[in-house]
Amino acid sequence: MADHDFIVRDDLQFSNPPQRLFGACADCAAGRCAPPRLRGRRLFTGLLGAAAFAPAWAREGVDVGKKSWATKVVSAEQLEQAGSQQYAQMMREAQQQQALAPANHPQVQRLRYIAQRIIPVSYEWNERARQWRWDVNLLASPQLNAFCMPGGKIAFYYGILDKLQLEDDEVAAIMGHEVAHALREHARERVGKSATTGLVVEGLSALFGLGNVGRTLAGYGGQLLNLQFGREDESEADLVGIELSARAGYDPSAAVRLWEKMMSASKGAPPQWLSTHPANTTRIRDIQANLPKVAGLYSRAPRPERRFPVAPPAKTAG
Repeated sequence: MADHDFIVRDDLQFSNPPQRLFGACADCAAGRCAPPRLRGRRLFTGLLGAAAFAPAWAREGVDVGKKSWATKVVSAEQLEQAGSQQYAQMMREAQQQQALAPANHPQVQRLRYIAQRIIPVSYEWNERARQWRWDVNLLASPQLNAFCMPGGKIAFYYGILDKLQLEDDEVAAIMGHEVAHALREHARERVGKSATTGLVVEGLSALFGLGNVGRTLAGYGGQLLNLQFGREDESEADLVGIELSARAGYDPSAAVRLWEKMMSASKGAPPQWLSTHPANTTRIRDIQANLPKVAGLYSRAPRPERRFPVAPPAKTAG
């Protein structure tokens, strides 16, 4: 497909369409989102502004604690394989509908250039990322969305580039956020928790003769695009994302501008990804509180040699 044939349309059909939108907090949507100080799994030391008290051996950058125990329940290889298969299927379906941007599209070249800078600085967060077969694509959808599946499978929707008029640093903020979800294995964590709960239920059912125990962990990997992340996952992705941006030479404070644009875009009809729950107002403050932790990384990072123009208004069908 030629570049000029790339037309954004709102009637794309996917057999397994993503249910999670960029930045969506399932806890906020359910009304159970707790402020950072009340979260039980991790302590976000960056929110304390205590960088001066960090020991000399502490790593430079943000601190989000250890990964959840639930990531150990499901095989990383298994989930990455499932992610690769689902991603490939979605890209095939997009191509069949002429909704997959060609490699020579300026915005595809832009996304892949930014990814080439972010990927090498991601390995510290997950050694498996060195083995991933990374892929970056652009879909002709007006949605404000982007994702990175397990194994480094990245997709942006044209709508988020066009409607928010994103500069490169803001694109890097989105990409860093989504890549962080993959690096921190949030999908694996969610699947692990679901699998653990399911196995307990099935075990009790089998004990009392109420059902079969035939479900395998592999079955939980079949709906990766439908997984919803909670507030802790989103906060982790925000913080790891600004570190990735900083190390890649993109301004980490662009994440603040990004979320201001997201909030502005939601006025009048708040979309699912931006609840009016008060916890969302802390998101920018959380990022701002952690910017000093990545300031040194950004100041020393080589700057991108190329800069790209913002996405032009989308060509639409009809």
